Amino acid sequence: MFDSLSSKFSKAFSGLRSKGRIKSGDIDEICAEIRSALIESDVALEVVESFIHKVQNRSLEQLEDLNKGINPSQAIFSIINEELTSILGGSARRIRLAKKPPTVIMLAGLQGAGKTTLAAKLALYLKKQGDTPLLLASDLQRPNAVTQLQQVGAAISIPVFAPEPGNGVGNPVDVARAGLKFAQEKLHNVVIVDTAGRLGVDEELMQEAIKIRDAINPDEILFVVDAMIGQDAVRTAQAFLDGVGFDGVVLTKLDGDARGGAALSIVAKTGRPIMFASTGEKSEDFDLFYPERMASRILGLGDIQTLAEQAKSAMDSDTTAKLESKFASGEDFTLDDFLSQLEAMKKMGSMSKLLGMLPGANSGAMKKQLESIDDNELVRTQSIVQSMTPLERQDPKVLNGSRRARIARGSGRAVSEVNNLVDRFTQAQKMMKQMRNGGGLPGMPGMPGMPGMPGMPGMKKPSQTPPKKKSRSGNPAKRAAEEA
Repeated sequence: MFDSLSSKFSKAFSGLRSKGRIKSGDIDEICAEIRSALIESDVALEVVESFIHKVQNRSLEQLEDLNKGINPSQAIFSIINEELTSILGGSARRIRLAKKPPTVIMLAGLQGAGKTTLAAKLALYLKKQGDTPLLLASDLQRPNAVTQLQQVGAAISIPVFAPEPGNGVGNPVDVARAGLKFAQEKLHNVVIVDTAGRLGVDEELMQEAIKIRDAINPDEILFVVDAMIGQDAVRTAQAFLDGVGFDGVVLTKLDGDARGGAALSIVAKTGRPIMFASTGEKSEDFDLFYPERMASRILGLGDIQTLAEQAKSAMDSDTTAKLESKFASGEDFTLDDFLSQLEAMKKMGSMSKLLGMLPGANSGAMKKQLESIDDNELVRTQSIVQSMTPLERQDPKVLNGSRRARIARGSGRAVSEVNNLVDRFTQAQKMMKQMRNGGGLPGMPGMPGMPGMPGMPGMKKPSQTPPKKKSRSGNPAKRAAEEA
């Protein structure tokens, strides 16, 4: 997501960091590089010029004070971060719930933007918040749109109101009215209305959306837009804003080759915030949009907060408490514990996406490492552990040659892979014991020791040679003074 833009920003900052004192020419130079990066990322020219103007003016106004600080380049970096966050909306905005349920959320946008899939993702997101959403099929034009909504609803166990088959049959306004009444009777506190789109903005599309809007009086109208279409997203958003109106934006397909133009342009041009972002194909690949976190990722600072939240949601509190208790009591970390962690990691999504949230993930070396990660490795490792008996998971020491051969056959892997997993697990057990016993963080298996850490592999032991004794003066008066 925004990899190209992020790498360009990193390249622009690398030259600035090497300068001890910043001059006005340095500010002009980095602003020119950032301007070029934003234009290449398909950000609207008007938005680019406004952003560069603010960054340049603020930096030049504070230039004298910046150079009094220890790190003036960091101060300019902070200014850019603040302005980038501002362009993206400033702060996250959540759904406004109706005082009297149900809260009605209407989705609008062009065909192909991913409204139907997005409707299911939003429903699942709200369900996890404790709501009882209902999906309402008012897209009766696109072939199989109703069937698709029913299928994605069934996959996440969320009811779908679909009295008409669609494919050109039925009145979407009547369906919307009936669905709202159904939600009130069945005590659903949120209704998500999937509406029809077109390949382009036209009068028929707008009129249908306006009629549905007027019939159900939604609490939120969300404009769903494909993040990959660049400046076209801004033009389409403006057309919907003028025609139907909307309260917030949802970006889809941010896991694709999105250059960032839509996200960086749409807020500034429409004055409406980006509320949600869809970042993958799975129903769980969806979350609230945090402008400050997105700005941090674009600038190469990572997104540790989102990573921590995903880790917390992936592993339930009981499992976490059990592992903490084991660690504190001195019990061994077992392969069953390891298996529960693997399952939690699978829930969090692909490893490359997770590690991409770390600071510096878009740097050249780390980016190549991320690209080489095989997400199927988790599945292969899981199959090996699941092929073990309960005794083998609790005590890997019993894993002799015949047992390892049986596990390899059962998991469809090579014996060498089983051996490798057991060896790595044994090393991890030793590492946890050393940490628990106050030995500090040991060197990772196969990695050189870190300098400055006591007891680290590869570290030179302190010299045992006793210090030389100072010679004593032969003059009794001087010797007495030295001893004193």
